[in-house]
Amino acid sequence: MSLNSLERTIDKVLSQKESALITEIDSALKNSLKNLESSKSNLQAEYDNIIEASNKQAENLKRQIIGSSTLSARNKELVIIESAIDEIFNKAREKLAKSNNEKNYEKLLNNLITDSAGNLGSEIIIQCNKTDLELVKKIASDISTNKKMKITVSDEVLEIIGGIKATSLDGTMTLDNTLDSSIESLKPLIRKEIVQLLRGEKK
Repeated sequence: MSLNSLERTIDKVLSQKESALITEIDSALKNSLKNLESSKSNLQAEYDNIIEASNKQAENLKRQIIGSSTLSARNKELVIIESAIDEIFNKAREKLAKSNNEKNYEKLLNNLITDSAGNLGSEIIIQCNKTDLELVKKIASDISTNKKMKITVSDEVLEIIGGIKATSLDGTMTLDNTLDSSIESLKPLIRKEIVQLLRGEKK
């Protein structure tokens, strides 16, 4: 396929499929974040920014791919895709990190700890980041008292944006309920959709 033909194909795919891409990204976000639904009023707004940022990046992506003047355009398009995705998610991480002092975040932590105990058993060990440590200890103490559970909060902190990681008392089961893992789980979905659209594999 000639370069001009490749450019026209990519242009056509981006023009016709952009709306479908954004819709499917939105669907992937909602499925991946169902554990955060009860506290989504503020946090969901930040995730929604990913969609808006993706829309803007799609336009930049289109211009950069079409502007390629060599037969290595396919390789360049993949580099551009990875760069665009990294930029979008880095901005999402920054915004989520700033939202951790909000009231809804305390409610989110409460739900995540309760959910973890429900899945791993009434005796669990919780880890979180340094900023959230005292708040997580307070929440864990309240839940332990009210629901007759034994929830221990480790002083060994994690380098994460927020959320928690829970481990069963015997250490055989671990549940990653960090905000970091929620964000990272979206990357393959968005990457796959963009690549399929650019290659005309998705209708």
